[in-house]
Amino acid sequence: MSGYTIPNVIAQHPRGERIMDVYSHLLAERVIYLGTGIDAGVANALIAQLLHLDADSPESGIQFYINSEGGDPGAALAIYDTMQHIRPRIATTCVGQAIGPAALLVAAGDPGERAALAHARVVLHQPAGQSRGAIPDLILAADEVVRVRSDMEEILARHSGRTAAELRADTDRDRVFTASAARDYGLIDTVLGARG
Repeated sequence: MSGYTIPNVIAQHPRGERIMDVYSHLLAERVIYLGTGIDAGVANALIAQLLHLDADSPESGIQFYINSEGGDPGAALAIYDTMQHIRPRIATTCVGQAIGPAALLVAAGDPGERAALAHARVVLHQPAGQSRGAIPDLILAADEVVRVRSDMEEILARHSGRTAAELRADTDRDRVFTASAARDYGLIDTVLGARG
């Protein structure tokens, strides 16, 4: 987290007040916040939170806030699969940005419960491969990137109402959406303005 100190909050408890980190307090309120790039460690922490909330109260919804520069598509797909597997409804909200694999997570919220704040941006792009080694290994890595790209296009097509072919054409280069453009494209349902 680049040296950022995680703040503590004072929470009311039946036995008095408790000091807890803000993420634990949010989790107790059924709120998950992704505020970093996605890698295996981040995915494991998010999956554990999703599974905990499912076991704790499967009929209660989950709020999932996302501000992420993207990251490992495989890790994002593990989070996605868990989101689809658990029973609670999941409302996703993009705050700031959702790039690449993070955009897939925003779009994967339950229908009617996907949102972005007014100045958020959602960026679609194709996954990139970074391999070194012998030619056969490079070929295998390239095949895996093609497979992951196809999986992500099919998932985004399912959640956006677009076709996989449209997604493929639209992700040949980075495609940047404002919140309202993401709504028009089908990646989210609502643009959230100021409360009041």
